[in-house]
Amino acid sequence: MTASRIFRNSAAFSRGSYQFQRIQSLRAAGEALEAVRACPRYQPTPLLSLPGAARRVGVASVHYKDESRRFGAKSFKTLGGGYAVCRLLQRELSAKLGRDVKLSELFEGAHRRHAAMLTMMCASDGNHGLAVAEASRMLGCKCIVFLHSGVSPSRVAAIESRGANVVRTDGDYDKSVVEAAAAATAPTSRLVADTSNDPDDPVSMQVMQGYAVIAIETLDQLEAAGEKAPTHVFLQGGVGGLAGALTAYFWERLGDEAPVSVIVEPERADCLFQSIHAGEPRRASGDLETIMAGLSCGEVSRTAWPILVAGAHYYMVIADAQAADAMRLLASGELGGSIVAGESGAAGLAGLLALARTGAGLNSASRVLLIGTEGATDPDIYTRIVGRRPEQVGAGA
Repeated sequence: MTASRIFRNSAAFSRGSYQFQRIQSLRAAGEALEAVRACPRYQPTPLLSLPGAARRVGVASVHYKDESRRFGAKSFKTLGGGYAVCRLLQRELSAKLGRDVKLSELFEGAHRRHAAMLTMMCASDGNHGLAVAEASRMLGCKCIVFLHSGVSPSRVAAIESRGANVVRTDGDYDKSVVEAAAAATAPTSRLVADTSNDPDDPVSMQVMQGYAVIAIETLDQLEAAGEKAPTHVFLQGGVGGLAGALTAYFWERLGDEAPVSVIVEPERADCLFQSIHAGEPRRASGDLETIMAGLSCGEVSRTAWPILVAGAHYYMVIADAQAADAMRLLASGELGGSIVAGESGAAGLAGLLALARTGAGLNSASRVLLIGTEGATDPDIYTRIVGRRPEQVGAGA
């Protein structure tokens, strides 16, 4: 197993006041929360305490935001892709009908005849496609998801079960992004991308704004429990959307008290790590082959990049074996309740365990937040790694 590599972004430790409101702001995050709450199925996801993890790494507390419970899709992606679909459809119908259409109207099915004329398209490693497919089904739109050859059959089946058409593409995730963008040029097609080469792309911004709901819920849950905000947050890398969204929200809302952001990536899909080293967006150095399918991305989102280069404190890469060990540890119950975490969902814990061994920035007063970005989105892969079916794993089933 390759040892973890860690890069300390010195600029972030003197980053000053938040300056990226055009990409992500408290106002935009609040609007996203209002929209998400309009969905009848909305419930905040659990924030779980992991005292065993805190003892293991010598910190005051570790909390785990369990996004496996999000809208039944087992992934945080429903916040971003789902929110972007809602806003796209809302704008389309408002223009068509000549009045402001409320989100509640969409969820009530008032405009399904008009919605059925639009096709939402996206590229995905699995979870974003599922989110766009589920939102499209709920609101009455058609949906086409472009999936590269490495996406597992179980993830394909989950997307198709939401009524979406799947187009298989050759090559890796980045090539599927290109093919989806090329296909979404028809008058009735709309691209719902969670990454973009355009720093000002409004849809990828809205995807990020949807992700910020996680941060709002977390701070509310900690306050309700009488606990302080985290001092450190471990964020999965990928294209950078989630990491950028939460880094931005905590930075703007908490200022100097914002947590240290630690970005975690697979060693073979390390585009953010390579980019921060170079000081500009660079492609991943590896072949993108990783069990952490949701993080198998070769190119940085230019939308998220300005926030990350200015505001994320540590960048690190981990091996697949470290993510697998973290999955098994979460399932074991040793940390405080058995938790089903998918390969990407366990990456934050793997990063915490690796960083704790270096002592970088962590001490007995540290309060750590982990984002469990997914559950067992592929039950067969989960079973091979953990040795038990997801439904056999205690409270996380």
